[in-house]
Amino acid sequence: MSALSKAMHGFVGRHGMGAAVFIGVAVFFWVIFLIVLPQMAMLDYSFRNNLPVADVGGPKDVYTLTNYAYFFFSANGSINTLDIGVLGNTMLAAIFVTLIDIALCYPIAFILAHSATGVAARLMVIGLIVPFWVNEILRAFAFRVLFGATGVINGIGQSMGLWDAPIDFIRADVALYSGLTYAYILLMIFPIYNAVEALDRNQIEAARDMGASWWRVHWRVVLPIAKPGIASGATMVFMLTAGALAAPQILGGPSSLWFTQLIYQWFNQSANWQRGSAYAVLLLVVCICFVMLLMRVFKVNIGAIGR
Repeated sequence: MSALSKAMHGFVGRHGMGAAVFIGVAVFFWVIFLIVLPQMAMLDYSFRNNLPVADVGGPKDVYTLTNYAYFFFSANGSINTLDIGVLGNTMLAAIFVTLIDIALCYPIAFILAHSATGVAARLMVIGLIVPFWVNEILRAFAFRVLFGATGVINGIGQSMGLWDAPIDFIRADVALYSGLTYAYILLMIFPIYNAVEALDRNQIEAARDMGASWWRVHWRVVLPIAKPGIASGATMVFMLTAGALAAPQILGGPSSLWFTQLIYQWFNQSANWQRGSAYAVLLLVVCICFVMLLMRVFKVNIGAIGR
């Protein structure tokens, strides 16, 4: 009997056939109608020409690679460095945000799993969760106020004499990276916490008794256990950061352009759903390739990430 069959029999035994059927139908509906079919429709759109309504379904409505070619080549045949550069910068920024989240969330998750107990642990969890009751767009505007020319950061810095004139954190993208890092911090903390919590505390104490430094304990004992959680959190943070739209629109400086903003422009401002779909498919493919690379780097499979 396969692991999936055992899991299904165990679930039916614990919760009954009715609950199993309901969850199975709900998951099937979610996957097929809210994920697979919309993606297939978008993929179909990406290979179509942007035609007037009267020509849709006619002889001109044929499959084409024009929308993808537009991303790679300009009208004069030269390389489309603008759009390719925007995609590259978006990927680099998403990687940067993901690395910051890993650096911030790993110690928090470890402390929450093995150091904080009782009231302290509950207060940490509440402190992490409650701010996310506020809408994402409102949080983005809060970061804009925080890092604005007359915001809290500049006010404190100038009052303490750290700098004389206001620093333009918006133009420097400090506000954008800070907002994105904070926006998905829970998606990094809890997968790492879930993995680290399973670690036997005696292993850490044994390593310390044998003279291992804290750095070596984490590198040789904790990190191997935390790898699936880190990979899972990094996958979610990277995908959501690369696909973010509200935060780049609100917190991005005048010189910063997110690839999702290009997609938004094609869909809504240019009314060219076909080209917008092609750009969205390209973003999806690049993100999937990054996730596959991430799995190879961490040497984990999709099952370990799913747990």
